[in-house]
Amino acid sequence: MDQTFRPLMDALKRRGVDPQMVDYAAEEAERSGRSIRAVLINDQIVTEQELTAAAADAYGVQTVDLVGYPIEQAALTKIPLALVTRHRVIGISLDGNELTVGITDPADVVALDDVRAATGMIIRPVVVARTEVRKVIEKLQREGSDLGDMAESLRVEQPSAMTAVTQGDDDAPIVRYVNSLLEQAIMNRASDLHLEPTETDLRVRYRIDGVLHEVDTVPQAVQSALISRLKIMSNVDITERRIPQNGRITMQLNNRKVDLRAATLPTVWGEKIVLRVLDTGGINLDLAGFGFTEDNYERFSASFAKPHGMLLVTGPTGSGKSTTLYATLAKISKPTVNIITVEDPVEYRLPGINQVQVNVKAGLTFAAVLPAILRSDPDVVLIGEIRDGTTAQFAVEAALTGHLVLSTLHTNDAPSAIVRLTEMGIEPFLVGSSVDCVLAQRLARRLCDWCKTEYYPPDDELEAARWPFDQWDPPAQLWKPVGCRSCAGTGYKGRLAVHEVMPVTEEIEKLAVARAPASDIHAVAQAQGMFDLRIDGLLKAANGQTSIAEVLRVAI
Repeated sequence: MDQTFRPLMDALKRRGVDPQMVDYAAEEAERSGRSIRAVLINDQIVTEQELTAAAADAYGVQTVDLVGYPIEQAALTKIPLALVTRHRVIGISLDGNELTVGITDPADVVALDDVRAATGMIIRPVVVARTEVRKVIEKLQREGSDLGDMAESLRVEQPSAMTAVTQGDDDAPIVRYVNSLLEQAIMNRASDLHLEPTETDLRVRYRIDGVLHEVDTVPQAVQSALISRLKIMSNVDITERRIPQNGRITMQLNNRKVDLRAATLPTVWGEKIVLRVLDTGGINLDLAGFGFTEDNYERFSASFAKPHGMLLVTGPTGSGKSTTLYATLAKISKPTVNIITVEDPVEYRLPGINQVQVNVKAGLTFAAVLPAILRSDPDVVLIGEIRDGTTAQFAVEAALTGHLVLSTLHTNDAPSAIVRLTEMGIEPFLVGSSVDCVLAQRLARRLCDWCKTEYYPPDDELEAARWPFDQWDPPAQLWKPVGCRSCAGTGYKGRLAVHEVMPVTEEIEKLAVARAPASDIHAVAQAQGMFDLRIDGLLKAANGQTSIAEVLRVAI
């Protein structure tokens, strides 16, 4: 038996772990070539917390819980990133010439010697959990530690930037900077990357969980080269700067393909470019996991289980409408169903579904392609967006002739969709008989599970949020954001959908025919059990999924 296992094995036994299971882990590690830690964790002999405590006990060092721990930036940057990733060791605090480092295996003398040689400091090891070290390393990689160096090299090599772009020099700072910028955006879970010219420089911002964050500024002198590089990658005309252009970039990152939709826009200070990240590898198409309450999911799923009718998803840009429709298609897609979509543009490519992209230059407009779709024997038709009366008329007619039609519409809430269709020129009796269900949704940021903290809400806060006291008792406690390394100090990590599901019942159909205002339709829908967006959000805040402030940000 490898004697390097002995101190850890003895510590585990002292801490009450079954000796036979500990001996089995050591033997299995030698037999399989796996580390003893991998055997202990993966075979569920001990938890990671138990293993961390035992390792500290075995070698007489302390343990540190990195969740919420105030890691010192100066200590973090003392160890080169190459050593951090190679040995899974991070600096966490500095005291004079003494550097406290977090390490998962305090017996790894090679790692400690390498850190000592690289820093020239006295090293004091503490034991930390492997998963927490991994999170810190991933964040360091996402932050792109070389990004600042590359940005500085852009300032030094400004005159040759455009030459490097036009000659396709992959080692040029401008090219490496763009590649790192895109990779960092994807790893940061950004939905959009904005490059915005100002009077003095070029501002770089990411939209993460629906909120923009500034990440860098680039010298004005390399602005043209940077935009041109992205335009070349997007396959658009780099000489055209007077009109907007659209393109697409495809990247390989960590063995998965990521598409980015590029859109240029001329401004007074130069061209702005926005890249929408279409990460098909990261998209979640499990409709049941989209944050629906049980009642809302039953209402919504009942609508797309029908063979015909129209299902509308409404909300502003960036509220997840397309993703919800794609998840719905994934739910109903099967070999016996012919699904055809017409989109502008196609955001995600789905297997087993016929997707058509509008091409205005070639004459392939919505008006031209929609009649052709009905001649292709569809069962389900998805129209990317109902923008005008022609598209609305087609959708209604398709729904009335035995097809299931899915589409999106820009309205503030579900009842307004009925009124919006009549305003587009659709006869009210056709609206009432064709539309089967309307789903309105918003995306609210999800509280970080690591750092959210509970508090007792004062009555005035609940009154300001218009808590429905007549329906539910006020919550005994709510949660609010704090901020930690796991969520980059924002207090939020990821997003969840807030829903408003309105099936078109016989009563609502009569209101549609009578051209009733949206407020009347809303009142009837509520009486029939519809929760509006704000109520759905408040209930999710009461469950600890988000905060009251976030609900009020996305739902009035």
